[in-house]
Amino acid sequence: MAQAERTSPEPTPGEGGRNYSPIRERYLTETAGSGTLHERAKQLLPGGTSRQAGFWMPYPLTYERAEGPFLYDVDGRQYFDLIYNYTAMVHGHGYPPIVEAAQRQAGIGTGWAGGNRLQLDLAEQMVDRIASVEQVRFTNSGTEANALAFTIARKVTGRSKLLMARFGYHGSLMEFECGSFGHEGPITRLAAYNDLADFERVLAEDDDIAMVILEPVLGSGGVVAADAAFLKGVGAAARKAGALFVIDEVMTLRFDYHGAQGALDITTDLTTFGKLIGGGFPVGAVGGQRDMLKIFDPDDLKLFHTGTFNANPVTMAAGGVSLAELTSERIDDMARRAEDLKTGLRAAAATAGLPLAINHHASLLNLYFSDTPPESSVVREDAELIGRFHLAAMNHGLFVAPRGLIAMSTVLTDAHIGEISERAAAAMADVAAETG
Repeated sequence: MAQAERTSPEPTPGEGGRNYSPIRERYLTETAGSGTLHERAKQLLPGGTSRQAGFWMPYPLTYERAEGPFLYDVDGRQYFDLIYNYTAMVHGHGYPPIVEAAQRQAGIGTGWAGGNRLQLDLAEQMVDRIASVEQVRFTNSGTEANALAFTIARKVTGRSKLLMARFGYHGSLMEFECGSFGHEGPITRLAAYNDLADFERVLAEDDDIAMVILEPVLGSGGVVAADAAFLKGVGAAARKAGALFVIDEVMTLRFDYHGAQGALDITTDLTTFGKLIGGGFPVGAVGGQRDMLKIFDPDDLKLFHTGTFNANPVTMAAGGVSLAELTSERIDDMARRAEDLKTGLRAAAATAGLPLAINHHASLLNLYFSDTPPESSVVREDAELIGRFHLAAMNHGLFVAPRGLIAMSTVLTDAHIGEISERAAAAMADVAAETG
């Protein structure tokens, strides 16, 4: 779940008449500072952004600071953050134990060409929690981790292709991106998620597949959970075909103390990580058995891999605290609050007279203003409604992902959930007033 990052289109109503949008006009008025900064950004950055998931129409917010579950924009407005940098900030913003660890390390050194003890602490935690992992190789993002897993697979198997789920997400590498939008590429094969027969078919017809990679829950694809039998079957089919089986836990590690694969009793050849194991700093990692990762051993080097900021001590300090603080109790609390929020959102939609389908797994939700969820967030039919709701939610102090993704954090309380439900109801009422 490298994360998942996509935006949904937003309607562009005219300034008056039938297409006039009070929601949009309020957004333009109350976030004028962000609008001004976006105009400046467009002169310096292509499209005014360095990250596509940080853009939406008519322009993205510019934030000044963040604390706990809240974001504050340059106009001084406060928002409940309901995506936490696309699930990376599982303990919210400025979490004191993480801040203390990062500040302490930054004061004595932020990086050097050599080892640090802090990476050992984080790696030990990952090995203890994930049964399929005996050793860890750190990188700087989920994209890098998945790219490295593919490099390992090609080196180990001597093959050149990968197989992933249609509408899966494994980062911004071209070979993954084409599959994320449902298209095969020169070295990218696709099969339908939760369809074991389709994966077996592709593996049978193509003997050049080095790696089969899957998310236990599609993140960017819309919070769609896999069946355990499907994942186990794909793993067996991959190994039978001579390919490595890789599970992408970049987003799904938050679902269980032992990761999503632990909850489902899945074994893997490689596992990729990112997001929360950095404690708010850039991070990625590949984990696997010793025999699989020995190709990096300098005593018998088979694959050269390096990076200036790999396992840098500040990230390792923050990540070690972040993972240690993600206890089973807190994981369960986030899932319970997500269930409570889902109930509140459904009640709000019913009151507003809006259709609402919600995909939900543990601490993540994905909203669709339709009677049933689509196959993927990429092929949804509610673009106009979700676009209006996204702006309306921000008008009422809620920051939801443009595609309808909502994530819990450990710093949200039951009282927060009640307030969020009330604000969401007000936003839905605004949408209903515009479209009714």
